[in-house]
Parts: sequence; structure tokens; C-alpha cells
Amino acid sequence: MTENNLIRMDNVAIVVESLDNAIAFFAELGLKLEGRATIEGEWAGRVTGLGNQHVEIAMMVTPDGHSRLEISRFLTPPIIADHRNAPVNALGYLRVMFTVADLDETLVRLQKIGAQLVGEVVKYEELYRLCYIRGPEGLLIGLAEQLSENRNPL
Repeated sequence: MTENNLIRMDNVAIVVESLDNAIAFFAELGLKLEGRATIEGEWAGRVTGLGNQHVEIAMMVTPDGHSRLEISRFLTPPIIADHRNAPVNALGYLRVMFTVADLDETLVRLQKIGAQLVGEVVKYEELYRLCYIRGPEGLLIGLAEQLSENRNPL
């Protein structure tokens, strides 16, 4: 039997057209900007398979410090596909889910800066209230409010 070498999930990456708008949105949600940098050159393209690339990135961290969101804006090469408005049953990576203390208050704050509720807020048993929203550039974001002491993640 081999030992599992996985230590943690480091981050989830999202590609956007406006880094500033995405940072502002996720900051309003409650993430903190950990750092911002420009990554460029052939070395970076060897990792991604894109060749010589020039990318602006921002790393944002959740309040508990356990999860990170890497937001990227590609300057070169240009973006070649757009999945922002894909429905929730589209193949591939789709959304990031965040747990919030007060779903209604969070929705009010995020809707003031352009977020749109996708369907409706629903209750899952007595455990969670859940919804999907479209954030900046149509990004699909899940929000969950824990209703019980259940500690099992979604």
C-alpha cells in the first residue's frame, strides 16, 4: 500500500478581463488580497504550455487562511475561450463555493456591486441555505450559510 502524498489544495485559479474589478468583488465577499504580481517569460509558459506569457495575478485568501483564490489576467497570449456564462451543468470546472455567516446580508452587499442571483436561495434539509450568484464578468459563485453544527463540507 502506498502512502498518500497530498498535503493540501493550494488554490483555485480564475481568469478574468479586469483584475481590479475581480479583486474588489472578492474583497467585498470577505477575501483579503495577499499579493499581486506580474508573471512573464518563457519559464512560466513551460508550466502552462502557453509559451512566452505575460500574466497579472492576484492571490486572495479566505479569512481562516486555509483557502486561496488566484485571479489571473492574461495579457499575452490572448484569451481563446470564454466559459463565464456556461450553465451549471456544463462540463469542466464550474464554480467556487464559499461559506458565509449571513447569506441574506452577503447577497445584499454583493448585489449592490452587480452580483446577480442565478436561481433562488434554497434550504438543504436543516443543514444549509444555498444559492448561486453571477459575480464580475459572469463568474459563477456558490454561497452557503450553515444552519446547524454539522461540520461536513458540501
